[in-house]
Amino acid sequence: MNNLFTKLYLGDCLELLPKIPDCSVDLIFTSPPYADQRKNTYGGIHPDRYVDWFLPISEQLFRVLKPQGTFVLNIKEKVQNGERCVYVLELILSMRRQGWLWTEEFIWHKKNCYPGKWPNRFRDSWERLLQFNKQKQFQMFQENVMVPMGDWAKSRLRNLSQTDKIRDNSKVGSGFGKNISNWLDRKMAYPSNVLHLATECGNKSHSAAFPQALPEWFIQLFTKEGDVVLDPFMGSGTTNIVAKRMGRSSIGIEIMPEYFQMVDKKMNDYPLLLEN
Repeated sequence: MNNLFTKLYLGDCLELLPKIPDCSVDLIFTSPPYADQRKNTYGGIHPDRYVDWFLPISEQLFRVLKPQGTFVLNIKEKVQNGERCVYVLELILSMRRQGWLWTEEFIWHKKNCYPGKWPNRFRDSWERLLQFNKQKQFQMFQENVMVPMGDWAKSRLRNLSQTDKIRDNSKVGSGFGKNISNWLDRKMAYPSNVLHLATECGNKSHSAAFPQALPEWFIQLFTKEGDVVLDPFMGSGTTNIVAKRMGRSSIGIEIMPEYFQMVDKKMNDYPLLLEN
């Protein structure tokens, strides 16, 4: 573990990503500015221009990601003129044409989102986490994120219907499939693709900070100790801080000098390689 590093770059990620070698990153976990949001900080990108703005960045991310690596994109469409924008859907389709595989979509359920009321909708309490890969076979450590089976197994699983008892076993090699009886007497289960996490976090110095538990879950799932994690929209440095705590190397890029310096101060307790 003596080869661990943390590299922080100050500047535009589109200009700085070319400094990163090809196929050198195991996990990209990031949350770019959403369309027309954080205008006071990042200037804002109009929904009609968002895809054209992001595609040159995703092209560079495709280049730096290892063949078995994973890209997790935290993003959420906004409501404009009474309807949802479609730039996230358009971005997914455009990235697929760029060569990405859209392999999964996770939902972050914000357990403590702010209350509110609007004329034609309810409050948002979730965000997307889109998983992209370069190939169908990628590095994934599912056992690292297993959860306790819970008491429900004693009742629901033991009262199986005849249909459940004769359902097919797995056709993809997992050993379980639709035959629920395969799960009896097991203490741990694999989680769903919905993450229930509160929005509160220790960092109050950034307008769009996410909780440390969010990147931590994906770092556990898609990397092992010593792997390299990249956040090209570093912000308050949550991804990089968590990666360091978990024994991963990391690279962070941030365009705002005040946030870059804030992360610098937070990382003082760790061996750090800073690059401007």
